[in-house]
Amino acid sequence: MIMTKHVPYTVPVITLHLENSIHEALFLMRKNDIKRLVIVNEDVPVGIVTERDIGRFLQNDKTSRMLDQIHLNEIMSRKLFTISKDQDEILIQCAIRMDAFQIGSIIIIDSEKLVGIVTKSDLVKYFSKSFAGVYKVSDYMNTKMITCRKSDSLLFSLTLLNKNNISRLVVTNNDGKPVGIISYDTFLRNSEYFKLEKQNTRDYLLPKTTAKELLVSDLVGNELLTIGSEDDLAKAARLMSEYKISGIPVVDENGNLEGVISATDVIRAYHEVKVHAILQQNDPHFT
Repeated sequence: MIMTKHVPYTVPVITLHLENSIHEALFLMRKNDIKRLVIVNEDVPVGIVTERDIGRFLQNDKTSRMLDQIHLNEIMSRKLFTISKDQDEILIQCAIRMDAFQIGSIIIIDSEKLVGIVTKSDLVKYFSKSFAGVYKVSDYMNTKMITCRKSDSLLFSLTLLNKNNISRLVVTNNDGKPVGIISYDTFLRNSEYFKLEKQNTRDYLLPKTTAKELLVSDLVGNELLTIGSEDDLAKAARLMSEYKISGIPVVDENGNLEGVISATDVIRAYHEVKVHAILQQNDPHFT
């Protein structure tokens, strides 16, 4: 998958169909290191399924079905946000929609058929290369965050993710200092599913026999990428793009947690700086 100057969106798009299963979706996500798949019907996008969609479904599903028995039409989102490939200023239009509707991607179409996709990762990468020195991390970081401790159970952290409809938790030690990040991706990538011939849904994210025994420390080590509040926001965007992550804890000089800067925050900054530039171009006296 590539995004070029001539085509300001990612092509080709990895897709599946309504009748494909969660098993197949997870396999493709892992193989291609992506977090979302577009569902198509004869090249027309009809839905989208994300890593978070799958994670939430797996925790809440109470059946004993196997993952290859659950079709994507059960869990995919049918509410699609699309833009024509001929739209002017595609990237800023995508950023405006992502910021307004709190979504992670925009599907690019041509006569209703899928031709590409723009994701948060695409815009974060573009921001990192184009807007150095414009904003500081402190201008956009979120100081209201939900955390868990390394000593908490994995079941507790998974419940927090699901209950609060969030993608990640900052993991702290007993002194409250950040030591890691845990997300749906953490659970999915550490699942034993691909080592087993069969697995039911409720055991996929977390084996119910050991759910209360396993701790966050079993999956999260002590290596953590952090950034300072006075650092350039473009630096944070570059680190997210380089390490393929969507959030970085913000710490002070003593390593104390001050907040989190996420891809969502970068998209908001990109939206605002571009709109400001357009307004200034139309009115030189605008500040």
